[in-house]
Parts: sequence; C-alpha cells; structure tokens
Amino acid sequence: MTKGYWVASVDVTDPEGYKAYKAENADVFRKYGARFLARGGQCEVPEGKLRSRIVVIEFPTYSAALECYRSPEYAKAMALREGKSVMDLAIVEGYDSPQPSAS
Repeated sequence: MTKGYWVASVDVTDPEGYKAYKAENADVFRKYGARFLARGGQCEVPEGKLRSRIVVIEFPTYSAALECYRSPEYAKAMALREGKSVMDLAIVEGYDSPQPSAS
C-alpha cells in the first residue's frame, strides 16, 4: 500500500486564532498516523505562485489520508480554522514505482 500525503498551501490571516486549529488537529493527526514532513519552514518558489506557508503531511496509506480529512474529528478542527486562514489542499497518493534511471 502506498502512503498518502496532504500538500497544503496556506495563508494564516489570524495567527492567534489559528492556534486553536493546530491544537485541535494534533489528536486527529495522531489517530490517523500522520507525520509532518514540512510545516511552514523556509520556502523558495522558483515557478508559479503559492501561499506563504507550505505544509506536507505523510499518512501510512492514501486511504488513511482521505479518512482523516473526511472524519468528524477533523471537521471540528476545520471549523476552528474558518476565518483564520485560507488554504489550498491536495490529498495525493504516494508514488511506489521505479524511479527514472540515470543512463
């Protein structure tokens, strides 16, 4: 089974209010086996346009990534985020096939 990933591009508009969302989603992410790979660190965007904060979260499976997003627990966290940020989110299945060879 391939892993699943949330790839989010976020602008936080109310940093103080956003803290409640972060606190609420911690238990939800733990329940679904999520692990942060990137969480708003330094970022360069050489092409295109993204929001100010990039977050990448790894899940043990693609279905776990979908289940987490669709869960009632995460819905509660999302309600806390409302009006405090703007987010674009993609839930992506990991790639588990041969890599290009260097020939």
